[in-house]
Amino acid sequence: MAGRAPAVHWVCGGVFVLAGIVKFTAHSSEVASFDAYGLPSPDAFVYLIGAVEIVGGVLLLAGLATSLVALVLAATMLGAILVSGIGAGEVVPSLTLAPILLAAMVLLFWAGAGPRSLDERLLRNRPAPR
Repeated sequence: MAGRAPAVHWVCGGVFVLAGIVKFTAHSSEVASFDAYGLPSPDAFVYLIGAVEIVGGVLLLAGLATSLVALVLAATMLGAILVSGIGAGEVVPSLTLAPILLAAMVLLFWAGAGPRSLDERLLRNRPAPR
């Protein structure tokens, strides 16, 4: 199934990079939100999630370690849906964008990033097993 979702990793990668940057540029607002959700150590948690989103987004843009990255980012989206969406009633983005990104991460986990991704190029250049 590799190669069925080539544009998905670029679009989602960009979204995750931007969302991660917001965790740093609007840090105090994000900390207040995480605190309101009842998350432990909201300041550290915002930095952690921001870093995961930026690094994960960059890896998605490159199409590198796509399945692993998609799994990690799917977990963050599931957390957003459960904690801030369902738990705190935050519709935007937790019950709008987060479910779309969760579905996209499931697709990338299953289908891969596509034929022009680094994953595909590295697999193509790998020596055949003996």
